[in-house]
Formats: sequence, C-alpha cells, structure tokens
Amino acid sequence: MLIKAKSHFTTACLLAFCGVASAYTISGTVSDDQGKALQGASVSLLKEGKSATTDSQGKFTIHEDEGAQAIASVSKPGYIGINNGILSYSQSSASPVQVKIFNSLGHQVFKKTLQGAGTLDLTQKVKARGTYFAQVSVGSAKQNFKFTTDGNASGIAAASDAPNGALMKDAAQDEAIRFVAEGFDTLTVPLGTLDTTLDVKLNKSEEKFKFGYALGNNPTPSKGCGTTSKLQKVKSVENGDQFQIRVGSDNRTYFITLPKNYDNKKPHKVLFALHCYGSRGEDFVHHDADYDHPTPYYGQQVLDKNGDYIFVSLDAIDGVWTKGQGDHDFFAQTLTTLEENYCIDTSRVFITGFSFGAMFSYSLMQDMQSRVRAAATYAVADYNIWLPEGNNMKELPIAWMNVHGVKDGRCDYSRAKNSALPRILKRNGKADADENFTDASSEKPEEVKGNTGHVCYDFKNVDERFPVKWCSWPGDHQWTAHDNGNMNIGWNWEQTWVPEEVHKFFEQF
Repeated sequence: MLIKAKSHFTTACLLAFCGVASAYTISGTVSDDQGKALQGASVSLLKEGKSATTDSQGKFTIHEDEGAQAIASVSKPGYIGINNGILSYSQSSASPVQVKIFNSLGHQVFKKTLQGAGTLDLTQKVKARGTYFAQVSVGSAKQNFKFTTDGNASGIAAASDAPNGALMKDAAQDEAIRFVAEGFDTLTVPLGTLDTTLDVKLNKSEEKFKFGYALGNNPTPSKGCGTTSKLQKVKSVENGDQFQIRVGSDNRTYFITLPKNYDNKKPHKVLFALHCYGSRGEDFVHHDADYDHPTPYYGQQVLDKNGDYIFVSLDAIDGVWTKGQGDHDFFAQTLTTLEENYCIDTSRVFITGFSFGAMFSYSLMQDMQSRVRAAATYAVADYNIWLPEGNNMKELPIAWMNVHGVKDGRCDYSRAKNSALPRILKRNGKADADENFTDASSEKPEEVKGNTGHVCYDFKNVDERFPVKWCSWPGDHQWTAHDNGNMNIGWNWEQTWVPEEVHKFFEQF
C-alpha cells in the first residue's frame, strides 16, 4: 500500500522547537438535507471568536497562524522522526515521548508513553476507516499530522502535513462550531480539536404559526409511539379488526386496519372513512367491488404503497349520523384511543366520506380543526348537519376537497356550491400580518361543462396551508366519479379518478 506520510520534525531543534508558530485549520462543507450546497451560511468557532461564510459550493475554512513563540527546551537533546507512518524516537528517561491519536472530531482513540529509544508503527493503532491525526509531544512541545486510513490498519492511505514548524493549538474547553443559515435549523457541533474537516447537513427550519402547521412539517409523534397497543379487539374481520368504545350511554363500534409493516416508532398518518346513509363501518373495511366500494376506505388503502397510513372506519348508530354531539364525541374519543395505543402523526389526521358520510365529515371538520388536518367529501349536502352553537363554534380554517356531480338531486350541487363552499372559504383566506385568516368567499370555482370530463379547481385566494379544491363532474349522486358521463350513460365506476386526486390532496401535507 502506498504511504505518503512525510517527516514532520527530525532533529527537533534540541527538542525546543524554537521560533515556531501555533496554528489550526478547520474546513468543510455545508449542505441541506438533500445534499445541495448552501451558500452564505455563517460558520463560527464559539470560543475562538472566529467565523467564515460558505462559498457557492458550500465550502468554508477557518484558519489561524499565530506569532512565533518559544517552547521551553528539554534539558537533553534527542531525536524524533516520523516517516511512512513509523515514529522513531531516542529520548532520555527524564523526557518521555507522549503519543496520542484522535479521530476527526478530536476524540482520543489511542495513547502511549514511550521511554528510551525505539520505533512505533502508528498505522497499527487505528482500525476504523476515517480521518485521524497523531499528536507527538515531549514536555510542552508538540506537533500533529493528519492522515486517512482505509480501515484495515495496514497503513496510511493518504496524509497531509500540519503547517510546517507549527504547534497545533488545542481546543478550549467546551469549544464548538456553529452553523447558521436562513431558513434552516441552527446546528452546533462540539469540538475536541481545532484541526478537523466537517461535512454537515442542515435541516430546514419549521416555521411556527399561531394556528396550524407549515406545509411539509415534521411529524408530531403521539403518546403511543414506542409502546405496544393495549386495545382488546372484539373480533377480526377481513382486512382489519373490530373494536368497541363507550361513548356516553352508548357502545360504539369502529374498525382499524394497520399497515402490514406497522412500526411503533414511526408516526403514521391516519384516515377515517365515514360511511353513507344505511351503510355500516365494516362496508368500508372490506366489500365486494361496486360503484360505492371499489376498494377499501374509499380507494385510499390501495394507494398507500409504503404503509404510511392507519385506516379507521366508524359505525353510525342505525346507519345514520344523527347523534350530534354524541357522534362528535365518538370520533374524538376514538382518535384519542389511537393516539394512546399506536404511533400516529397527530398533525396528519384526515377524514373522508360520501353523502351522509360527507355531511358528517363536513360537520366534524368545522369542529375539530385543531385535530383534523384536512377532509375530502363526496357529494356534501348543506343540510342535516349538526354543528356546535354559540361560543363553541370554532371559526378556524380547515383544508377541504369536495367532489360533486352537477346533476346530483339528492345532495343538491347548487346548494353545496353556494352555501357549504362559501362558509369554508370565508375562514380560509390568506392570513394577514397578525395571522388572522381573511375572507376568500368572493372567489368562484371553475366548473365542468357538458356531459363528459371533470374540472378540479384549486382556489387562489386561500391560505396555502389550508387549500380548498372543488371538483365537479357531469354525474348524479355517486362518489366514484368518472369522465364518460353519468352512470346511466356509459357508466364505468372502474374508471374513477377520485381516489388518486384525493390521495394527492392529502399527500401535499
């Protein structure tokens, strides 16, 4: 193996190292969490009080050469030499040679005191691959050289000299280097040496708001992360498990489907599926394919390719969501139970439903804005909706998507567009300087024309953290919308575009 370590000091100036300087060099690169170089990042040595700024390639260097200084000489002359990684020494017993090897962050990995004369192969003292430096000293005189090993302890793969004739300056106690860049979290790295190379990545800082989360925020782990669920299922069903919970004087039923690769240390997103009039919660856990149930959980489970979601389906009493506060309590208690028993991301809880399930979703999303991130409804109706009244009404924004057939006569399209939609837009306008949300209800959606196709309109005047999407298609009362017209005119539910659009809507958060 080629070894390129050079001799740093051979006669040692009678071991006095007279007239040499003290120096250090810290260099490296700064990038974002995707590996893109960050220009203009501030890099500061806290104890030394020195700083640098990264260039267009994210590189920085902090270097110091101090003035000449005399080191007290040792009473007797001797010889110290380093050649090809071999330390040769000949010293008196009164002045032993101290040898230390440190890793790139200054943590000591080897130390030995040498007496008399002999040699020491420094390359045999480092077994892990990486960058190191060896410090050789006699009394108060010391010098370092840096080297990189290939990990087999057979030699030095590459090496570079310390500044010629320089004594390496020790890091002050609690020395650290700090990296600051606008829009990124500040990073502070403790240092054990002032001669090292650092390549660091900074995470984008997460903006804090008076209400809600930033788009793409870090997951917020629930209490159940890292624990094993204590829930006792009533029974297993196809594609999930059935549970019961006591809500007031009622026993309520719900279903949970965990991803096959569920990890109790990974915060999972949660999707609640709320069934339509006369259906049951179990219908949206498993069902023979038809125009209302092409796949479980309104088509969302099949799109969860990485197992990021926990799916939940609630069961209405007698098939209808007419319990008002009782139904809201059922949802809230079930969500709390999930938070306590599973690892969920409490900032990414979503709800979806069709027809009466859309009405219930619309009701919940105006009451649970602090716990529900977004809702997707299919054929929402602006009637038969229970909402808290008076001081209990929460005038807060909520992200919402609605899919609606313009020929829907059961859950009237015009009423949904002209009443349910403006009610949400009024709260979702872009936040002002005081973080109060403005009124965006004057904006009107683009709509489908004719008997084929669909139009999904993203509102422009809403706050980007609380998007609103309105999808219209030329059909009747059906959630599996498709582009070949009404279900009575060439109907084919298998061509529905709805699940993919809803998945994209949820995934933007």
